[in-house]
Amino acid sequence: MKQARVTMEVGSDGVAIITFSNPPVNALALTVFDGLKEMFSEAMRRDDVKAIVVTGNGGRFSGGFDINVFEMVHKTGDISILPDASVDIFTNMIEDGKKPTVAAIEGLALGGGLELALVCHARIAAPRTQLGLPELTLGVLPGSGGTQRLPRLIGLPKALEIMLLSKSITSEEGKKLGLVDAVVPSDELLKVSRQWALDIAGRRKPWVRSLHKTDKLGSLPEVHDIINTARQQAKQTAKNMPQHQACLNVIEEGIIHGGYHGLLKESKVFKELVSTDTSKGLVHAFFAQRATTKVPNVSDIGLKPRSIKKVAVIGGGLMGSGIATALILGDIYVILKEINSEYLLKGIKAIEANVRGLVSKRKLAQDKAEKALLMLKGVLDYAEFSDVDMVIEAVIENIPLKQQIFGDIEKACPPHCILASNTSTIDLNIVGAKTKSQDRIVGAHFFSPAHIMPLLEIIRTEKTSPQVILDLMTVGKTIKKVPVVVGNCTGFAVNRTFFPYTQSAHLLVNLGVDLFRIDQLISNFGLPMGPFQLQDLAGYGVAVATTKEFSMSFPERTFEYPLVKLLIKNGRNGKSNGKGYYIYEKGSKPKPDPSVLPIVEESRRLTNIMPGEVVNEACRVLDDGVVVRASDLDIASVLGMSFPSYRGGIIFWADTIGANRVYRSLQKWSELYGNFFRPSRFLEERATRGIPLSAPASTSSGARPRL
Repeated sequence: MKQARVTMEVGSDGVAIITFSNPPVNALALTVFDGLKEMFSEAMRRDDVKAIVVTGNGGRFSGGFDINVFEMVHKTGDISILPDASVDIFTNMIEDGKKPTVAAIEGLALGGGLELALVCHARIAAPRTQLGLPELTLGVLPGSGGTQRLPRLIGLPKALEIMLLSKSITSEEGKKLGLVDAVVPSDELLKVSRQWALDIAGRRKPWVRSLHKTDKLGSLPEVHDIINTARQQAKQTAKNMPQHQACLNVIEEGIIHGGYHGLLKESKVFKELVSTDTSKGLVHAFFAQRATTKVPNVSDIGLKPRSIKKVAVIGGGLMGSGIATALILGDIYVILKEINSEYLLKGIKAIEANVRGLVSKRKLAQDKAEKALLMLKGVLDYAEFSDVDMVIEAVIENIPLKQQIFGDIEKACPPHCILASNTSTIDLNIVGAKTKSQDRIVGAHFFSPAHIMPLLEIIRTEKTSPQVILDLMTVGKTIKKVPVVVGNCTGFAVNRTFFPYTQSAHLLVNLGVDLFRIDQLISNFGLPMGPFQLQDLAGYGVAVATTKEFSMSFPERTFEYPLVKLLIKNGRNGKSNGKGYYIYEKGSKPKPDPSVLPIVEESRRLTNIMPGEVVNEACRVLDDGVVVRASDLDIASVLGMSFPSYRGGIIFWADTIGANRVYRSLQKWSELYGNFFRPSRFLEERATRGIPLSAPASTSSGARPRL
């Protein structure tokens, strides 16, 4: 692994080129800050240096501050680890230095990387360079002057958009806004930057200190209105997160009291935010997502992924059409198979609608949309399956049907073809029981809508080959999914963990709690919607099918309730027919339907309360070795079930509030309502011994790995 370093070369023209290197994205590690300070000090002292150009090595300026430092702070609680670069190096040494500095930017300048460029007296960029300040996604704010300098260079409205939405822009857009002084070809970047720096030194170009600019800020009443509007929007879009309001406060402070005052406030608030649970959760989620690529006996045994160019999808319903959409957008040729022409046409139209929807939301260019749709072909039989690299079965949760399909595709497909199922609950050993190709069978569980939701749960059986797992992980990355490899059991990792969530909600309703209040409280916690609105969205057929599967596998902790069947009998099927727990009308938000309450009352009368507990089931998933590591379940809960990322994931959150607290609550509820809430052995052991739930399995006594 290459070490971070900073070098300086002084040319015969009197320009010092300071280059920092920290592969792969030139992150600003603590040693890089030390190196920058040393090199800039030397350049300012030397008589043979007239001007300075600062740049990143290897075609990238910088991906930003080294996030590993945040993790160090979170583990040690020592805030003094953070560098005081904002005033000491960036402002006093570079921006207020006696020699001009030009930033030569290429590839990307994000976070602290862009903040370094902002303190320079000009910014020259290569084409299509990515510029942004995404710090709020990690629970903090730009901590090296970004909150003060960006509004002064491009105006407050656009600066707020870039910071509050963590939205990056290209160097071309940056040029129009005044953030970039010139966009030049990569091979001319250093030459133009050198000359620009000399021109500033010779007073032929303006010597601009961005912290001192005020011409683009607008009047104080305008600033007040813009910031107040942004505050109200942030209350809606960033509930429970402190960094958005803190960022707005710091920006406003600097505009009212001056840029230098704003810098001091920014530095103080930055350090406060780093220590919050929100930052801890978001940083954990960031590293958890990175860790998913490390799968024992798959990613560490020297295998190389095979090329997957052609994939067959069986079933053009909601899931099949979504999966096919994701694949064609990833430039993978798709054969969509249905049982008749009517269903096939419906599936193709759904895919076209998915693609058009992305175009209308400006998430996909029209030419790319047209190209993607050319990658799709519909069929009614297996004749075209003779050269496919993978098949993904996406039919209804019906065991005999799935077994029949797997028997058929084993005969129709080439011997190297991966045989995947999108089943969300059924044990893969059952799905593939009638095939001989057990090493090629794998789960490819997408989440709805499949072309949008970022998680791909990859399920391996005891016989699935490492090559098949690696190939599917690679396909996942190609189609912009985060692949998480899990073991094989009913519900796998995500649905098994969250099944008790829905169960507990129904138990509470049958005990007399208002279902709309439950939904509201869950939304307040940070999920996009509560369990009953989610059931409306998914359709009641899914609830009936999953309850059946789970009750067979985990009868001792399944709560049987009649409510969903009563809703179906009453002619309700959620959002699909406009009526469920909520009323759905085009163009308006879902409204609670009071007429559902008599049906709820009937369910309460019919239910014999026998008896919750998402963390409890997550502990069982860990104890059974269904996931490689606790952080895999964290990122899967965030990306698959929309558990709030700022809470770090289900296990991280449970450790934050304390395993003992969870354990004591479940003990109390199990005494009141029975075995449904009985704490798992794993939770009891961790809570009583004071061991974090996320600690490796070896710390606990009896993990039985399925991986």
